[in-house]
Amino acid sequence: MSYQLSFKRRLMTHAGVLATTSLLVFLSPYAMAGEQFAGEIKPFPKPNVVFEYNAGVVMDDGLPLRVNIFRPSTSGKYPVIVTHGIYGKDVAWQEAEPYKPTWSKVTARLPDLCKESTCSFMRWEMPDPERWVPAGYVVIQADARGSGKTGGYLDPQSPREAQDYKALIEWASRQPWSNGKVGLIGISYYAIGQWNVAALQPKGLAAMIPWEGAADPYRDSGYHGGIESGTFTALWAKAQVLPNQNGNGTTTFRDAIVGGAATGEPRTPATLAGSRFSWDEVKHPFLDAYHRQRTPDLSRITIPTLSVGNWTGMGLHLRGNIEGYTQIASRDKWLRMHTGDHFTPFYEESAFSLQKAFFDRHLKGDTKAFSNESNVVVTVRDPVRGDFKREDTQWPLTGTHFEKWYLDAGTASLSRAAPAGVSKASYEALSAGKTFTIPPSEQDREFTGPLMARLWVSSTTTDADLFLTIRLFDPAGKEITFEGTVAPAVPVAQGWLRLSHRDRDEKRSLPHRPVYLHQEAQPMEPGKPYQADVEIWPTSIVVPRGYTLALTVQGKDFEFPHISNGFFKGSAPFLHLGRDPKVYGGQQTLHSGGQYDAYLLLPAVSPRP
Repeated sequence: MSYQLSFKRRLMTHAGVLATTSLLVFLSPYAMAGEQFAGEIKPFPKPNVVFEYNAGVVMDDGLPLRVNIFRPSTSGKYPVIVTHGIYGKDVAWQEAEPYKPTWSKVTARLPDLCKESTCSFMRWEMPDPERWVPAGYVVIQADARGSGKTGGYLDPQSPREAQDYKALIEWASRQPWSNGKVGLIGISYYAIGQWNVAALQPKGLAAMIPWEGAADPYRDSGYHGGIESGTFTALWAKAQVLPNQNGNGTTTFRDAIVGGAATGEPRTPATLAGSRFSWDEVKHPFLDAYHRQRTPDLSRITIPTLSVGNWTGMGLHLRGNIEGYTQIASRDKWLRMHTGDHFTPFYEESAFSLQKAFFDRHLKGDTKAFSNESNVVVTVRDPVRGDFKREDTQWPLTGTHFEKWYLDAGTASLSRAAPAGVSKASYEALSAGKTFTIPPSEQDREFTGPLMARLWVSSTTTDADLFLTIRLFDPAGKEITFEGTVAPAVPVAQGWLRLSHRDRDEKRSLPHRPVYLHQEAQPMEPGKPYQADVEIWPTSIVVPRGYTLALTVQGKDFEFPHISNGFFKGSAPFLHLGRDPKVYGGQQTLHSGGQYDAYLLLPAVSPRP
C-alpha cells in the first residue's frame, strides 16, 4: 500500500504556457514510518508525472533501499531506467559545494541545458528525469546502502552493493507500471556499477550505457600497473563519499526535495565510523580476493551495451570502457570514444538523442531507432585541422598497422630501424627522466588504438616504478595538451608498470596490450636489465607534419613543466605518492640495441586526406 498526496500546482508546460495540472506525490510506508521531513515535498516540475519520494524497496536482509521514482501518470507499462549509487538522490548538483564549480562550467558550455528542463532534479552523474519521463520512461534513483537516506554499512562498489542493485532491477521489472525491461545509464560511479551488476545477470535487465567508468577496479583506477593510486581515493572519499554517508549529522549536503540533511537522521561519530569501509587499499597491493570479488566477469554480460569512454580520462575514465567493449559476450555492443571534459559530452543534446535512440530500440522495441549505427565511432584529435570522427566495425580499427619505433638510448630517439649498437641512458628515478623523440614527418600521421612499450630497465634498487608519457610538440617546440576529464591539461597518453609485478597473464595478453597477474612481488637484482612491457592506455591522435611525438620515461608521476597546480600536474588527481624512495628512488637505466629490443608500439592508421 502507498500513501497518496494530491497537489494542485500551476506548472510550466513544454510550450512555455502556464497550465493547472494534478501532480501526484507518493510516500511509501517506509518513508512514513518514523521519518520526519523538514518541509513540504517539492513537486515535480513537469505535468502528468507521478513522483514517489523516498520509497522503500526491501532487500533480502530486510533493509529498505531508499529510492525516488518518477513515472508517467498515464496508466500503462513503461521501460524503467535505474541509477544506484552513493552521491545522493536528493542532492542537487548545482547546490552542493563540491559540485558547484562543475555545474557552472557545464551550464556555460551548454547554455540550453535547462531549456527543456528546469534542471531542479539534476543529480551528479545521473540522467535528468525531466527529460526521460515525458519521453515515456520510468526513472528510479536509488541511494546505495549506507549513503543518503539508505541505512546500513557503506562499502562502495562491493559485492553487497552489486547484489542490492540486482535486487532493485528485478523489483523494478516486476512492477505494474513496468514493461519488464530495465535500462542502466550514468557516468563514472554509475557506470562502474553497471559493469558490476550486469555480470550478475539480473532478470529484467535489457540494456545499459556505461559512460566513462572503470570495469577493472585494480587495473583501471586503484593500482595502475601495480602502482597504488591512493591520492584520488582519499580526495574522493573526503569530498564526495563521507559527506553523503547515511547519518552524517555534520554534512553540508542538503535534501533539495524536503529540506534538511540529505543523509537522514544523524548518528554518532563512533557509529558512523563503524558503519563504513576504511578504504585502506594499502592492505591489498596485489590482485587478491578483495579485488577479485569487486571485479566483474565481463564475459557474463550479454545484454545490448553502448560503452562510452573519453581519451582524456587517463587514470579512471578510459581503459574500462574499451576493455568492457572488447570483453563482454554481447553480440549487440557499441563503442563510442570522445574527448574533453567529464560532463558536457553526456548532457549535450546530441548525447541525449543518442541515449534515447539506444533505449528506444532495446527497451521499447522501436526497430527504427538506433538503426544502421556503426559499432565503433571514435573522435580523432587533430591539433591543426580539428577533431573528426572515425566509424568502424571493430576495435582495434580495421587496417590498423602496429609500427615498432625502436628506442636508441644513446641518441634519445625513436626510429623504424633498430639501432646498430648497444647503448644505455641513466637518470634519477624521481627526476624528469629521459625523453625519446620521433623525427618530424613531411606528411600527417595518425595513431588510433591501443599501444605499448617494451623497455629494458635496470635499477640500483630492488624495484622500479615506470611512468610512461606520450607527448606532442609543435614545430616551435611548444607542447600540445588536451583538456582532461578532471584536469585542465593532459598529455596524449600514459602508461605505468611496477617492475616487480612483471609476471604476465599470458592467457589475456595481446601483442599490443600486455596484462599482468599482480599476484606477488618479484624483486629485481640491482644492476641487472629486465624486460618491461608497459601497457600504455589507448589513444587517438594526428601528428601533423612538422610535429614531434615523444616518449618520456621516468620513475615518478609526470608533470608539465608549466603547471604546478596541486593535484593537476599532468596525471590529474591520480598521483602515485607514498612510495619508499629507498626502493623506488635510486637510479634507473634504459638499455637499447642488440639483445635489448626496446621499442614503442604505435597503432598506425591511414590519415585522412
